[in-house]
Amino acid sequence: MTLMIASDLHGSAYYTQKLLDAFRREGADRLLLLGDFLENYMGEPPRRDLPDVDEQLNALADKITAVRGNCDDEIDQQLLRFPMMADYVELEVDGLRLYATHGHLWNERFPPKLAEGEVLVHGHFHIPAWADHGTWYYVNPGSAARPRMGSERGYVMLRDRTFTWKTLDGESWMSHSPGEGGPQSEE
Repeated sequence: MTLMIASDLHGSAYYTQKLLDAFRREGADRLLLLGDFLENYMGEPPRRDLPDVDEQLNALADKITAVRGNCDDEIDQQLLRFPMMADYVELEVDGLRLYATHGHLWNERFPPKLAEGEVLVHGHFHIPAWADHGTWYYVNPGSAARPRMGSERGYVMLRDRTFTWKTLDGESWMSHSPGEGGPQSEE
């Protein structure tokens, strides 16, 4: 299975469309969304590009697995046609066990109890990241709409047990396979 992982759309119809265009271009089987779908609480005046964002996401509802972010609530769930109110979801992809959450409750600094070799996947901080913690791994796709610390808007692809960080235009810049040494820069 090919999995696209993304987070923190924060109500941007423009970047949601770019992400969904990338999903189609990548030929991914599923889209794992790590919360903060519709609301924009990023220091800008609150706004919602609705109904655009919910309609865009609902068009792919059967391919989306999602968790709730700190900006998501029951009203958002009423607008979205896929379950998104769980605090976490566990998935197995190509033999890798993923514990996916938004990051405001459990994160790299305060992880849940993880099995050996499990991958903690979360957004929330809007900064792409990878870490090998010896018995478990950490992946953050950054933000598709509101990146921080000079990072690019992007997502992560999981194919053949390899995580690859990409910009919304599909440019790869880092990849890593759990258990196979450090990250490899894409040249």
